[in-house]
Amino acid sequence: MAKIEDKIRGQIIPYLSGPIKEIVGALPAERLRKLEEIRLRVERPLLVRLGDEEYAVKVTGELTKQYNLGYTVGEEDLERTLASVSQSSIYALEEELKRGFITLRGGHRVGLAGRVVLAQGEIKTMRDFSGLAFRVAREMVGCAEPIASRLIVTGRRILNTLIVSPPRCGKTTLLRDLTRLYSDGPANLNVVVIDERSEIAACYQGIPQLNVGNRTDVLDGCPKALGMMMAVRSLSPHLVVVDEIGRPADAEALQECVNAGVSVIATAHGTDLEDISRRPIMAGLLASGVFEALVVLSRRKGPGTVEAVYRNPSSGGNSVSKTGHG
Repeated sequence: MAKIEDKIRGQIIPYLSGPIKEIVGALPAERLRKLEEIRLRVERPLLVRLGDEEYAVKVTGELTKQYNLGYTVGEEDLERTLASVSQSSIYALEEELKRGFITLRGGHRVGLAGRVVLAQGEIKTMRDFSGLAFRVAREMVGCAEPIASRLIVTGRRILNTLIVSPPRCGKTTLLRDLTRLYSDGPANLNVVVIDERSEIAACYQGIPQLNVGNRTDVLDGCPKALGMMMAVRSLSPHLVVVDEIGRPADAEALQECVNAGVSVIATAHGTDLEDISRRPIMAGLLASGVFEALVVLSRRKGPGTVEAVYRNPSSGGNSVSKTGHG
């Protein structure tokens, strides 16, 4: 498997404008290894995020906390980078513009900032771009192994599970690795990923760029509620995987999956069981007993720290595991 710094050099840096390509390319391997984001904002400093720390980047490639010393991104930098990312056809990427990001080969994402154009209350496109956010796609193969065996019963059935975590705490990374483990593991499960925001499998031209297993099908860019029903009707899954539920339609579709005998693993933003229980949709799902297990994550020991695993959270949450790393 290629090192992350080699992937960044081969799959992200070539898209950057000439000056920024040289600046970021000058970062040593140990810096690139920790790189999570590259931020280009017109007439503002070039910023990079390494773990929990954000820095401006000088013309020399040095990192600094003094933002006024960073390289100032110009309009031409943004235009050339955007042209490279879109292969000089930005307005041909209609669906990507509606979603606000473009997925690159390797699963990396480029978030778009600019003027949003609406039509009948729906996002039609974007224009007058002012910022780009490159997010490095990272896999942690094996990170879900400590909890995978706790979420499976009778050899093949997966407990209907909700993974709860604040942003940037590794819930999508954990979800992806669980998908891989159940797809490729001894259970031999058919898995369908409903990847509305192209974050789990990170498809590029329809092909998953991240490892979600050999028995996994992906409905990329598909709304969660519609995708869950499509999967049950047409792909015969044992397990459906979906990220960031929270709408009434999501809850209805999730219930339909369970009623059809299909297991579901989903995620939701939150800090703990009490937090998500304050939201009507999530409270209803928990009270109905749909979820048989709940996993709570944090960054306390780094992204993916498993704070607790609960069984039967509808009955108050009997914690069977406290802390650890998943």
